[in-house]
Amino acid sequence: MKRTSVTGVVLAAFALAGCGTSQEDELRQWMADQKAQTKPQIKPIPEPKKFVPELYSEEAATDPFSNLKLTQALKRESGQNTANAALVAPELARRKEPLEAYPLDAMAMVGSLMKQGQPVALVRVDNLLYQVRPGNYLGQNYGRITKVGEAEVMLREIVQDAAGEWVERTATLQLQERSTK
Repeated sequence: MKRTSVTGVVLAAFALAGCGTSQEDELRQWMADQKAQTKPQIKPIPEPKKFVPELYSEEAATDPFSNLKLTQALKRESGQNTANAALVAPELARRKEPLEAYPLDAMAMVGSLMKQGQPVALVRVDNLLYQVRPGNYLGQNYGRITKVGEAEVMLREIVQDAAGEWVERTATLQLQERSTK
């Protein structure tokens, strides 16, 4: 009886092994047929466009950001010529201060104090602290400090309006209190 059951198990194992191999061979044959029938459609890559450098022809032209361009714009406006020239001419002739290289939105007033009876504001730019007083210049619009208060710095700026005329405007730099985390 034992021998019959062992032979039955061996025959069953051979039968299963035979079935597995034939199905695996059929599957491999089907995959090979599918691979042979399928042809990939690859579009060729287009040739790159040839770069043709342009010759720079505006070497002798006036730089739109130069002081000469600003004064020429003022001279063109005949009605406003004297008033606008009085605003901008002194600003163009003086030496720029270090904080005029930064826009006002890149600055933060972080404090104020009295130094030798004069109000002084502490302004942070690029993680550096600067002491500024009335008469100093800030920002890129010819901003001159007119008043330093405990919570703000008042500036007089000279800017161009939509018509291209130079006008005065006031700007403020508010005290920025750092939030504690």
